Amino acid sequence: MYLIAIAWAYVALMMAAAEATSPQGTLFGAFITLMLYGVLPLGLLLYILGTPGRRRRAAQSSAQADAGSHAPPGPAERLPAEREEP
Repeated sequence: MYLIAIAWAYVALMMAAAEATSPQGTLFGAFITLMLYGVLPLGLLLYILGTPGRRRRAAQSSAQADAGSHAPPGPAERLPAEREEP
């Protein structure tokens, strides 16, 4: 996954460099090229492809939290089962 991202970033950087050094090109055009062809698509791609890993880590951390890492509440911390009426 990262190899494709690195290759795409290289291509986008070369496109931006060609835009900046072209006689008709500008630095602003190179910046826009780098953002629209490089940073935004790569960010979206890495976010989408990283979703299964984020879900796996979230499930693992919630499973660890449910596994009894905290002590059970003592008698003073428990709530009464029913409310007593006066």
